[in-house]
Amino acid sequence: MNLLNQTIEQISREKGIDAQIIQEALEDAMIAAAKKYFKTDEDLQARYDPETGTIDVFAVKRIVEEVTDEATEMSLKEALKVDKTFEVDEYIEIPKPTVELGRIAAQTAKQVIFQKVREAEREIIFGEFSEQMGHLVNGIVRRIEGGDIILDIGRTEAILPYNEQSQNEPYKLGDRIRAVIIKVHRLSKGPQIVVSRSDPSLLIRLFEIEIPEVYDGTVVIKNAVREGGERAKVAVASNDVAVDPVGASVGMKGSRINAVIRELRGEKIDIIQYSDDILEYTINALNPAKISKVLIAEPIEKVLEVIVAEDQLSLAIGKKGQNVRLASKLMGWEINITSEEEKKQQILRRLEQLAAASVPEPLSNLAGVGEKTQTRLNEAGIKSIQDLASKSAEDLAAIPGIAKKTAEKLIAAAQAFSSGSPGTESTAN
Repeated sequence: MNLLNQTIEQISREKGIDAQIIQEALEDAMIAAAKKYFKTDEDLQARYDPETGTIDVFAVKRIVEEVTDEATEMSLKEALKVDKTFEVDEYIEIPKPTVELGRIAAQTAKQVIFQKVREAEREIIFGEFSEQMGHLVNGIVRRIEGGDIILDIGRTEAILPYNEQSQNEPYKLGDRIRAVIIKVHRLSKGPQIVVSRSDPSLLIRLFEIEIPEVYDGTVVIKNAVREGGERAKVAVASNDVAVDPVGASVGMKGSRINAVIRELRGEKIDIIQYSDDILEYTINALNPAKISKVLIAEPIEKVLEVIVAEDQLSLAIGKKGQNVRLASKLMGWEINITSEEEKKQQILRRLEQLAAASVPEPLSNLAGVGEKTQTRLNEAGIKSIQDLASKSAEDLAAIPGIAKKTAEKLIAAAQAFSSGSPGTESTAN
């Protein structure tokens, strides 16, 4: 094996890059050197010969009947002097001397190979980490830049943005951190791997590590939500009736879940039994509060009303609304929590409103309605202000003795009275 081939294979092994990419880099370097040396507009190409370890440079020209561009064309007459089988529109390769290119090519080759190798490394890293979305990585804190943390994760660096950090976790240089990959960006300076300590997928990965039943699929995580560093809720179900998913997740004396809590620096984790029954699922999701009743307020808009005892209200809502907020995110339903006492008061107020609306108000209570008008209205079957408010001006104008303008004033006054607004005084007799 020649020396150049050995060098290509060595770089390929050390950098994990296809030897073909390095060969193409050498060819590009030779072309760049040739253009710089010959100062020509010719279409220069290069070809690496692995047998000899040499790189040939040649100008490619199209064969034409009549030459209009000497840099890129050759007449058929000249081409036939090289090979009698050439025809018009074929291409001919004209060798260029490479002895003089040695020093220039060597300098250019270093630059081009370095660039190509760097580009190839970036593509390999991008492809590798793009396939690891949601996977755990171990990193060491190398730098802290404006609140963001730069981690060394082996072959490259990753960024742990401030808004992806768990707020109860202080970090310092040299700390070892386990995080989950959430994004991989392709940037001009190379791939950017974004990791998180607050994403729910980190919790799921930790469950897979610490709980064998989750890892083998016996226990399934239906959903997980977090407020990083403070509290999380995980809904679990079992594919085996003999396995309690909550018990398996907690472990003997809490051994399994405590390992996850330690990794998350004390984050509180509620493990919830998943249910296809939305009412049962709601009761489980709002644990540890005891729920009195669950009502589906808006099935299409997915709104629930949850009723709890007075002493359970603050527990159901949680600190700064955290418990109900996480339960709502876990289920995908809006949850409105009401105490039993408050619900009773709502029902009483509604009953009072209905009772008040059902008592007919005599026409005499409507300001400005005279006896004659009342008599005419009574004869027409209109006995109360509510009856009057339900009529149209045309209905009243059809009653003998009531003009259209009077009818309009009566209707307006009755409707205003029924709605609780100040009435419009009538001048009717």
